Amino acid sequence: MPHALIVDDEPDVVAWMSEVVKAEGYTVATADSLRNARAQLVRQTPDVLLTDLQLPDGRGTDLVRDLEAPAQTEVVVITGHASVDSAIEAVRIGASDYLVKPVDIERLIAILRRQPKAAELKSEIGELREELRRVGRFGHLFGDSPPMQALYDKLSRVAPTAATVLLTGDSGTGKELAARTIHDLSRRKRFPFLAINCGAISPNLIESELFGHEKGSFTGADRQHRGFFEQAKGGTIFLDEVTEMPLDLQVKLLRVLETGTFVRVGTTEPVSTDVRVIAASNRSPERAMAEGKFREDLYHRLNVFPIHMPPLRERGTDIEMLAQQFLRELNRAEGTHKVFSPDALAKLYEMTWPGNVRELKNYVQRAYILADNVVESTDASQAPPLAAEDQSGLIVVRVGTPLEEVERRVTMATLESCGQVKRTAARILGISLKTLYNRLEAYAAKDKARELEDSGPMPLADEPPAASRDAPGQVRRH
Repeated sequence: MPHALIVDDEPDVVAWMSEVVKAEGYTVATADSLRNARAQLVRQTPDVLLTDLQLPDGRGTDLVRDLEAPAQTEVVVITGHASVDSAIEAVRIGASDYLVKPVDIERLIAILRRQPKAAELKSEIGELREELRRVGRFGHLFGDSPPMQALYDKLSRVAPTAATVLLTGDSGTGKELAARTIHDLSRRKRFPFLAINCGAISPNLIESELFGHEKGSFTGADRQHRGFFEQAKGGTIFLDEVTEMPLDLQVKLLRVLETGTFVRVGTTEPVSTDVRVIAASNRSPERAMAEGKFREDLYHRLNVFPIHMPPLRERGTDIEMLAQQFLRELNRAEGTHKVFSPDALAKLYEMTWPGNVRELKNYVQRAYILADNVVESTDASQAPPLAAEDQSGLIVVRVGTPLEEVERRVTMATLESCGQVKRTAARILGISLKTLYNRLEAYAAKDKARELEDSGPMPLADEPPAASRDAPGQVRRH
């Protein structure tokens, strides 16, 4: 039978929490101070330690040092005020979660029911380390270069905790794969993992997607819709391109992170949720804040545990390891046995890979299709074009050129230099992906209108050909 130790100097809090914990199948011991708690730890090591942050004779976090086997105990800190500082402190001392007074019963029950236990998570991380040694894989990520080894260490440390994570790095570096690895190594792994791209959904729809809506709350809302924060209850939500989220929605996201509650569109009734948020951006959050597009308070709330994803160009022999892995997957799927030539492998290291792992995967697929049995280095010419070395990267415009035309030329030139990778072009231009798509649609519409204009008006169906029309001044006789 699992055992829990509740440490709090408020008798009413201890009493009702004890009843809840016992109802979940735990034996319970209680203490109202550090001294009494240490005595309980000597008697029996708890599976779950629920401790108030502030106690009469010290801080509840001091108890973590007294645990004989910290890996076997899930530590949950209880605090009177939700803040970034308290969350960071809880993570630093090894807490897997923290509760805010008055404690939400549903959240407490969710913590008690979460499995596996901390010791099992440590074992899984050890197994992943062994797999990394054998095949260069850690969770959903491949590579054993020093930058990736440092990344895996951070993922291993933060995964078992409740800390919010902010992933940054270039497009194509594997931020979503890192988020999935964190989820799979956490106590939430048996609950949903849901990913949403904040820059790819219309600003009019993203609030409904995240928080849901009531029937009749807007045109087309013919039924109640449960948003991601309800669907992922107990699990993890991955917010990709979080800096592209509309400012008014950022306020509501901040409220969810601080209170654990949200409101569906079309109602004022708060709904509680228990999710972990992992956010990501390939754009500098600091730059987005400076431009007034990203709230500073939200940034600090998300940036509890920052992780930077290393670009492929800094990962050394991982380039070859990944290419071989992608080729093996294609061979397995197609029943073939194609291999890289030595020349082809050498060519991989000469490329700068601005699209990172995603670009490398696309390149391998193209090279595979073009090859017979051996993938030759000449196939590298099929990779997305990089900016030519003899080009200055400048465009020249005449004085007096309309600003609209200047914007168009800069946008199209940037897109061309990025090999038509729109996300990279948007990042370089300092605009959202949605803004770039809107621009391209506007350019296409104007080009089409110009073509129709240049071709002249179409003759009406009942109008005679121009050659048979009456000359000016003539009167047609019947």
